[in-house]
Amino acid sequence: MRRVLILDGSIFPEMYTPTAGWRQWLGEVASDSVHLPSGGSVPDLAAYSHLIVTGSESSIVRPEPWFEAEAEAVRRAFDRGIPILGSCFGHQMLARTLSGLPCVARSTTPEIGWVAVEWTASDPLIDGLPNPTWMFTSHFDEVRDLPAPWKVLGKSAGCRVAAMRFGDRPIWGIQPHPEITPREGRILMEGFLARAPDKASLIQPALAQQPRDDAAIVEIVRRFLG
Repeated sequence: MRRVLILDGSIFPEMYTPTAGWRQWLGEVASDSVHLPSGGSVPDLAAYSHLIVTGSESSIVRPEPWFEAEAEAVRRAFDRGIPILGSCFGHQMLARTLSGLPCVARSTTPEIGWVAVEWTASDPLIDGLPNPTWMFTSHFDEVRDLPAPWKVLGKSAGCRVAAMRFGDRPIWGIQPHPEITPREGRILMEGFLARAPDKASLIQPALAQQPRDDAAIVEIVRRFLG
């Protein structure tokens, strides 16, 4: 029986609600979530078939106390063979946890808005999706210099590792947010602009951008859940 555990790393719920964002795509598949920044405790993973690691407004290169709880949950899921999908910060957390801190860094080219991800390798999670696939993204950190057995599956104009898989294990990371709809993306960017006006030169052009979303999340979730 399928049951998903969502590791929620959100900080500002008025602008970003990843648990609700993912649940809208899980359909009738049961799920639970734990909010780690507020001190939530990760339950026994024996009750779960899949793990989703969400984005966060935190920076992966500036450790916070809750990071280790999330990393430990990822390690436990890895040891149990539980399929894992990480998005944005969650994508970076997978690289950091399984291959070390040197695999994550500040982005040379931060990305905000709708980007085209070019698929550069074949994988069951993405095969047959539009190439490129358009989806929402918002990140100032990135994954880089991945060691084996990681495989890079996709890139964008500003990010060399937009998607990845850990060898043949059912462990995937996606730097963008395929789960975020155009409406949710706008709410996030408006909230971000209010909280970080110094980033206006990046956020305002993204807000003026015509949203472009290929709705790849439907197939990505279906394939991830098997």
